[in-house]
Amino acid sequence: MFFHCACPGPLRWLVFVEVLSAVLGLVAGIAQGQISPGPLSRAHQTLSGPTRCASCHNLAAGSPQLKCLECHTEIARQLADRRGLHPTYLSKEASGQDCVRCHSDHNGEDFELIRWEPSLQGFDHRKTGYPLEGKHAGLTCKQCHKAENIPSNARAELRVKDLNRTFLGLSGDCLSCHTDTHRGQLARDCTRCHSMTGWKPASRFNHATSKYPLTGAHEKVACQKCHPTVAEPKPYVKYVGLAFGQCTPCHTDPHKGSFAATCQSCHNTTSWKQVRRVAGAIPGFDHDKTKFPLRGKHQAVACGECHRAGNFKAQLRFAKCSDCHAPDPHRGQFRQRADGGECASCHTVDAFKPSTFGVPQHADTQYPLEGLHAKVPCAKCHLPKGVETLFKIRQTQCKDCHSDVHKEQFAAPPHNNRCENCHTVQGFRPARFTLARHRETRFPLTGAHAAVPCVECHKAASNAKSAPVQYRFADRSCTACHTDPHREQFRERMARGRKDGASFGCEACHTTTSWRQLPNFDHGTTRFPLVGAHRTVACADCHKPPSGEKTLRNVVFNSVGSSCASCHADVHGGQFAGSSKATDCASCHNSTRWKPSTFDHDKRTTFPLEGAHRNVACADCHKTTRLVSGKTVLFYKPTPRECKACHGAVP
Repeated sequence: MFFHCACPGPLRWLVFVEVLSAVLGLVAGIAQGQISPGPLSRAHQTLSGPTRCASCHNLAAGSPQLKCLECHTEIARQLADRRGLHPTYLSKEASGQDCVRCHSDHNGEDFELIRWEPSLQGFDHRKTGYPLEGKHAGLTCKQCHKAENIPSNARAELRVKDLNRTFLGLSGDCLSCHTDTHRGQLARDCTRCHSMTGWKPASRFNHATSKYPLTGAHEKVACQKCHPTVAEPKPYVKYVGLAFGQCTPCHTDPHKGSFAATCQSCHNTTSWKQVRRVAGAIPGFDHDKTKFPLRGKHQAVACGECHRAGNFKAQLRFAKCSDCHAPDPHRGQFRQRADGGECASCHTVDAFKPSTFGVPQHADTQYPLEGLHAKVPCAKCHLPKGVETLFKIRQTQCKDCHSDVHKEQFAAPPHNNRCENCHTVQGFRPARFTLARHRETRFPLTGAHAAVPCVECHKAASNAKSAPVQYRFADRSCTACHTDPHREQFRERMARGRKDGASFGCEACHTTTSWRQLPNFDHGTTRFPLVGAHRTVACADCHKPPSGEKTLRNVVFNSVGSSCASCHADVHGGQFAGSSKATDCASCHNSTRWKPSTFDHDKRTTFPLEGAHRNVACADCHKTTRLVSGKTVLFYKPTPRECKACHGAVP
């Protein structure tokens, strides 16, 4: 840059210096604007100035990089340990470039570096890993985030000078904020006994997990009855160091040392008056030397159960069980027995259950147990209802205990739902309903039906739970079980009535002995009676199965014509066909046999056979043949009638 000035020498130099200063100031201002986009926040003011940029920006990395985590090492440590708020937003590999998403600078001294979403008051504390619950939910931030609650080991890693202005450093330990009111007696984890809802009551404390579980009446004792308050400079409740091995540290001995045994030898925590001491456990006393030796369950009975009010000298009645065991649990059901219903006839002192009354004893009752009934538990018939249990049962019919699986199919006479007509107590299956019995029904089993298993006809329904196996059928015709293979071609024949009014059905042609036997079918009643050689022809030769089948199942029987041509090929090549182009074979042949022909040469031709001609064979005169459809056919017309045509010229 060159400056030209017409001023004298000294003045010209002064002007040059002023212009140069202005230019340098302008350049410096432009450079400062390009390097720093704005003033730093108050927290970063010590880093202001163009020469301090490298404190936060790594300018030698090719592209500018921020060094936030090099200065804020406490945040870097939280990211590495994955604890606190920042790991919920950033990964372990986060850099300073990620910090500016929430903390931007160069926005002025009064700019807040922390951006709260949606606001400080609406911040979701669960993101820190410590959700605010119960009583904590109503606290303000400053009530917890203050210098006095930050543990000493956490203070060293915090860079902020005023610890009241940071949200870092707090511990999840209850005692970091709350005073230990138990003076170190219990564990530091207060949540083992208390909840965030409130300090009292200690809802999470379970006395059963302590060294002295509370049972019986102890469960109702107030805590302060056993845990006294220790009067020190600051009173506290005593929870450890209490004597609980014996009852006497808490309870006065009412027996004044009369018994050497411990209290729990006779008493329990349920009630002081319920003495559980049994005779066999009292030192120096032998109940076997009394009139009533204790056996079985009696050995475990507490003394006070028999010796009421502790009076051991009072005379007791014990000749019968009912002297002590009253009222009668069976409510007099066995009073009419010879022994008057004495308990010992069915029970023992070893246990009230099971009863000694078994199958042999049941044989003397009105209902002896036989077959499968002998295996049925007593409670199945004598339903347990305590004192209401019935042992004398008057209903002894099968239907009184068993549900009707046949759903009233046999309710009417002659069966009247009497299961024993078909079944026995040895087993419900198989039934003793025989073929002979089946002959007495409306559908006697004959022929092949006698060999059919019962389940083939009496099948269980698909919805067996609601629909029973069907034994009574309104429709007993063949087609009720069998598919009509003839597809109703013989509907009229099957509908013909028997003497009893029922239709013949399939038995119009078939029998129950064999389907292939047709003793009831007479072809003579059809429009084509079988006579002569036709009687020996197999059915399939005329009634041909379709598609190469070998059975007559799909044959259409009514489709067979009655003319000869419908079954037989015309061996004469159509030379005798009439106006309908069909040959009437019956005019020359009959069903007895094809040969000899019944053709009358005298009546049907113009050349009557007379004299020696009657003995001439047909082939001697009729010799003309032609090929018809690839076959050689003998043609009878024209045949010459002149003598010389057969005998030659007369010499």
